[in-house]
Amino acid sequence: MIGQSAIRKEGRAKVLGATQYTADVPVEGLWRGATVRSDVPRGILRGIHFGEGIPWSEFTVVTAADIPGKNRVASIVADQPFLVGIGEEVMHPEQPVVLLAHPDRYLLEAARKAVRLEIEPLPAIFDMEASLRQDELIYGTDNLLKEIRIAKGDPAPIWETAAFVIEGDYRTGAQEQLYLETQAILAFANTDENGLRITIQGSLQCPYYVHGAIAGLFELPADHVRVTALEMGGAFGGKEDYPSLIAGHAALLAWKSGHPVRIVYDREEDMAATTKRHPSRTHIKSAFDANGHLLALDVDFQLDGGAYATMSPVVLSRGTLHAAGVYRCPHVAIHGRALATNTPPPGAFRGFGAPQSLFAIERHMDICAQRMGMDPVELRRRNFLRLGDSMATGQVIREDLDLAGLMDRALVELDYDAKRKRFQTENAASPEVCRGVGFAVFMHGCGFTGSGEAKLASVAGLEALPDGRVSVLAASTEMGQGKHTVFAQVAAEALGLPIELVEVAPSDTSRVPNSGPTVASRSTMVVGKLIQDAAVAFRQGLIQQGLLHEPFTPEAFQAAVRAMLARSGSYKTYAQYHTPPQQKWDDTSYQGDAYPTFTWACYATQVAVDTVTWEVAVEDFVAVQEVGRVINPTLATGQVQGGVAQGIGFGLWEEVRMHNGRMANTQLTNYAIPTLADLPEIRVVFLENPHPAGPGGAKGLGELPMNGPAPALLNAVDFAVGPLRLDEVPMTPERLLDRAEEVARG
Repeated sequence: MIGQSAIRKEGRAKVLGATQYTADVPVEGLWRGATVRSDVPRGILRGIHFGEGIPWSEFTVVTAADIPGKNRVASIVADQPFLVGIGEEVMHPEQPVVLLAHPDRYLLEAARKAVRLEIEPLPAIFDMEASLRQDELIYGTDNLLKEIRIAKGDPAPIWETAAFVIEGDYRTGAQEQLYLETQAILAFANTDENGLRITIQGSLQCPYYVHGAIAGLFELPADHVRVTALEMGGAFGGKEDYPSLIAGHAALLAWKSGHPVRIVYDREEDMAATTKRHPSRTHIKSAFDANGHLLALDVDFQLDGGAYATMSPVVLSRGTLHAAGVYRCPHVAIHGRALATNTPPPGAFRGFGAPQSLFAIERHMDICAQRMGMDPVELRRRNFLRLGDSMATGQVIREDLDLAGLMDRALVELDYDAKRKRFQTENAASPEVCRGVGFAVFMHGCGFTGSGEAKLASVAGLEALPDGRVSVLAASTEMGQGKHTVFAQVAAEALGLPIELVEVAPSDTSRVPNSGPTVASRSTMVVGKLIQDAAVAFRQGLIQQGLLHEPFTPEAFQAAVRAMLARSGSYKTYAQYHTPPQQKWDDTSYQGDAYPTFTWACYATQVAVDTVTWEVAVEDFVAVQEVGRVINPTLATGQVQGGVAQGIGFGLWEEVRMHNGRMANTQLTNYAIPTLADLPEIRVVFLENPHPAGPGGAKGLGELPMNGPAPALLNAVDFAVGPLRLDEVPMTPERLLDRAEEVARG
């Protein structure tokens, strides 16, 4: 089954419209929930006032005073309250203060508008520069949510002797995940002879994250909380940590009202209140010898972490670890900082910090080539990591790595050399529309950073079903990426069965073990490998019991499973993650093997720039990547094409506009994302290099495609109309016009 484009397990139901998303689930006696939020970026909550004309006795009202347990959401640091209480500090606009529930949605909305929050304003900080200067102290003793330093060698002596020392500053903006299905949670609260029990169903990536948050909120034992991830209409990281907050809100309302409660955000609330990609600012100082060999790198990488830590420490970690790119360098210093501001906290978004830092280094390499009078292809070729080289953390490349081959394949697919020559002539003759080609070479670490996987110690398993089929047990969720299908393919391959005899159990904490969150390009590689190991154990168990003999038919396998169930009542096998013996990591020094392996890619693109309107059209795009073994080529191609589309939006159009700490453009009429009409054919090429960390040699894939489009696009725009100061994304037409006017002013 591995390597075959099996049909999506959930595809038929989705195509027929039979799939039930959270808002579709029929519930008897349902009440609806709503959130009253701060409109002040920073201040002290002094009072809550309920307006006239609303039958308040019919409503369930929850404030911080009602919370029975811990009023803190713990993503990485337990610093964000579920609700702000009287006398406590409001840290951003959109911060939840009051919860309301009522069966009538229209009356509920009228009531939400009738609640007035009395907040004593305090000075606020809205950008990284002000936070770093400590214009106001809003978090801890220094406004730092997290700080990381990585050191290799000593760059300091190199600056005086290098033939070239080149510096640059680069910025990336926030980006909205814009999943089709907004945040949505359904909560039930029931009391039996053993006490309170909370059940959560909803659109969420990480059932056990929500499980832990609810258990702490109500101070309940683990077996009194049940969380089930329903089918999702997209997530892209936006439903990693935030569902813990909205699930807590729904659970509090269900508990106090005695009714099931569903909270579904509309698009405006979702865009205004929930997490985004972290804005970034990167300064790079680089030294080269006379032949273009990289001698030293000094990188200052900063993220805007918003009002609370949420996922910022781990997003900063990944961004910092990717900041040196795919280049060998003997002397590296990287300083990463996540800074607090009075804005809604950013969170996870596909790529998880790497798109920000990789944009900086890949744009910087093109600029360095210009400054040194070199071909950007040749500059990269001279500096690529190879087998046996060490990265900034000291991690040694142990796999056969051919980045030059990846690059060459992408450039051939795009016809890069011929187009460069042709466009130079055509642009000079017809400057109204100028064309350019550009590329970026990059990577993505697979799985959790450093010791993350070891600490999580994920478990996945298989369970025998009464009809002789097998069910995969894992907490990983289906959010459109094809998890159901890939997991079934992995299990079927290891069992020696057709995929029809394998199902994937719902992501329900009462049934499946904690296989970890559905994040970090880990589902296929890490959890899939556990499923493969559990499947091998399942098959061997039947053989050892004398119930199955090789070779066997599917019918014989089903008969063996039924016989095992008749004998023992149930049959399950599990596998748990253990760190490979060669992988060493030090959390304190940030030295060692940051990831078990990396995926590698080169993306190349062709653009056309209208020099009157400064609009950029993407005319061609080639994505060449090495992701180990490809489990399902059709699903993998879709993952790449979707990631490239998001990357194009990140690079050219998707601008989050903030006003007084709040997102101002919270509608699809004023937040521009790419549509099919804006996208070229995205041509996808996989170069396979199986890796033992994953099932059948597979690595992670989902996040890699996000990392390369933005720098490739700006490198192409630079060729078309440069040299301009193309140091920021999104490079909107307005921003591109500003850069052109800079040149015109000299």
